[in-house]
Amino acid sequence: MPKGSKELTNARKEEIINACALLYETMSFKEITIKDIGRATSFTRTSIYNYFQTKEEIFLALLQREYELWICQLRQIQAEHETMTRLEFAGALAHSLEERENLLKIMSMNHYDMEENSRLERLVEFKVVYGQSLTEVRNCLGRFFPEMSIEDKQNFIFSFFPFMFGIYPYTVVTEKQREAMTRAKVNYVYMSIYEITFAEVKKLLGIS
Repeated sequence: MPKGSKELTNARKEEIINACALLYETMSFKEITIKDIGRATSFTRTSIYNYFQTKEEIFLALLQREYELWICQLRQIQAEHETMTRLEFAGALAHSLEERENLLKIMSMNHYDMEENSRLERLVEFKVVYGQSLTEVRNCLGRFFPEMSIEDKQNFIFSFFPFMFGIYPYTVVTEKQREAMTRAKVNYVYMSIYEITFAEVKKLLGIS
């Protein structure tokens, strides 16, 4: 790690993550290289290795930041509402993910490879934030639905979080994918991030 203040280190990490996020808007994970990310920063490509050893570590940091932003939204829901009906909460949770498309996009990638190619300390940092997201969803359920048992809340968590991994590929499709579905004569109903999440949360909360 280069000499310098903690603020400088964090600023450079953030610049690298921002560069990766910008490239990810128009390029796929496979297309993006450390060299590409280096070109989009204000310092040399080799300097990136002082902060991140692999491309996967950079994407893991970007995913961690997306989770942190989502956690803020979950806390805001709790701060702004004393009570919520199950239908209102389903809508609020769906809207929170509708605003976090990048979170869902990265989640749809191969997590095993991304985590396996990251150093343990980086993975621990990510898992801490991931754990906080589980806690905040559980906190929402406990606050708005005190009648839910511990088992009910745990069942919600175990169903909802795996479901999140499939939201992006089921809602954001390319013209090529649409054409393939048409030619295959697959009668598929396309839904938005909000619509598919709202429907799932209602189901998990027992709303018909």
